[in-house]
Amino acid sequence: MESRKCIEKLERKGIRVTSIRILVMEALMRASRTMSLADIETELETVDKSSIFRTLELFEEHHVVHSIDDGSGSVKYELCESEDECSISDMHTHFYCEKCHKTFCLKEISIPQVDLPEGFSAHSINYIIKGICRECSARQTP
Repeated sequence: MESRKCIEKLERKGIRVTSIRILVMEALMRASRTMSLADIETELETVDKSSIFRTLELFEEHHVVHSIDDGSGSVKYELCESEDECSISDMHTHFYCEKCHKTFCLKEISIPQVDLPEGFSAHSINYIIKGICRECSARQTP
């Protein structure tokens, strides 16, 4: 079932369907958080890093995924929710845990409205909150 969804989305985006592209998309669909290249490489042990990287670049060019710079030095990727292009509405708040180094999507927290000066237009928003996640906080309490 997941594979069928992947194939349909790739075809809608004009991307040639390959087994590696399906595997990368399935990994992103299963994830409950954003994923780095290293995260996907760990999950897809049989796929080489360069193939995953090229797939992510292609997905970003075709608006299948958007990237998040959480300040960790490792770009994270997330599937776009909209069918056509990643839009500002896809750009939601993310939380970076300084302890486990995972980045979580906080889709229920809206990005604050920013009024840009005349002549400026936003194409993406990167709103990161940093701290300690729920799991790491629970491990810290005695």
